[in-house]
Amino acid sequence: MNASIFSRLSIMMLFQYFIWGAWYVTMGTYMSAFLNASGVQIGAAYSALAIATMISPFFIGLVADRFFAAQRIMGVLHLAGGVLLYLATTISDNTAFYWVILFYSLLYMPTIALSNSIAFHQMTDPGKQFPWIRVFGTVGWILAGLMIGFLSIEKTSSTFYMAATASAALGLISFILPNTPPKGKQANASASSALGTDAFVLFKDRPYLIFFIAAILVCIPLSFYYGFANVFLNELGMENAASKMILGQVSEAIFILAIPFLFNSIGVKKMLLLGMAAWILRYVCFAFGDLGANTWMLYGGILLHGICYDFFFVTGYMYTEKKAGEKIKNAAQGLFTFATYGVGMLIGTWFSGFTTDYYSTGNVHQWQQIWSVPAYIAVAVLIYFVLFFKERNKSTVNS
Repeated sequence: MNASIFSRLSIMMLFQYFIWGAWYVTMGTYMSAFLNASGVQIGAAYSALAIATMISPFFIGLVADRFFAAQRIMGVLHLAGGVLLYLATTISDNTAFYWVILFYSLLYMPTIALSNSIAFHQMTDPGKQFPWIRVFGTVGWILAGLMIGFLSIEKTSSTFYMAATASAALGLISFILPNTPPKGKQANASASSALGTDAFVLFKDRPYLIFFIAAILVCIPLSFYYGFANVFLNELGMENAASKMILGQVSEAIFILAIPFLFNSIGVKKMLLLGMAAWILRYVCFAFGDLGANTWMLYGGILLHGICYDFFFVTGYMYTEKKAGEKIKNAAQGLFTFATYGVGMLIGTWFSGFTTDYYSTGNVHQWQQIWSVPAYIAVAVLIYFVLFFKERNKSTVNS
């Protein structure tokens, strides 16, 4: 890969995740401040990405991959997305805001797969080359958080303006990205292949089925963090909370480097258990943290994001690929994404919204009770996993 292609792909990844980080982290705070939104309404807005995650594989598999060059359709989607992000700032009704975010999410989520496709198409050794490209996505997310804090726009609509500008910029940049031609009408484009149903054979393997169910359930605690952590920290009075929350992405980038070593040395079960235990500890920190003597607990809850996410979800992708083998690995990864970031997050975003409203009186949230709920759920998932996950020595499933 020459320097020109590397530079363009790196810029693509930086903008791709800068856009997401610019509006997603602070959306709950924005909705509370400007739309007087309830917990259910905030949860519903965050569920939009889960719905889009379930729909986007069909768009990619049935339309984009077959008829259009990936970089061109990504450009169109980001340009249209920039318009919708701007439109979101002009709306004062929660229902209308939800529909705008849903339509935007339907445009944005396919671009994640498209950006990966563009990158992989240029690589001779994806295993070694892709991490060096993908890391710029984490840099983009971190940069978005730093800019929000530096510009003091966390509680304003300017976060959406910033995301809209970046989306428009990436839309234009996309047209000069390396060409990734369509696969043509002869490509396998059935609805079942787009969903990844070929990977259903993995469910014959009991340890993987137990893991798969746990992965869906653990998305419920994950949803509490994504939807309400920024609201919580702002209500406590933490200054530039969005900028402080990027410590979670820094932690994620550090811990991901340890995964290949730990995956082979301590095994998948212990790594998954560490990930689930970290979810419990994170919410205990949030439940009892404050801006006084227990400020360290708030930072601890943020920094645990690396273990929470990497040791469960990144390990989960690796475990899925190891189980699936070469023949169905793409279908298996698609199915895992559909189940977790789609089904699991859809359940989690709605449940977190209802829980937050249940433990609220007017605009006053009982945060200790709210954070106790995902902690108890994580405990239940951990117990379920310890009791039922019994991995055998066989590492793959014959397909």
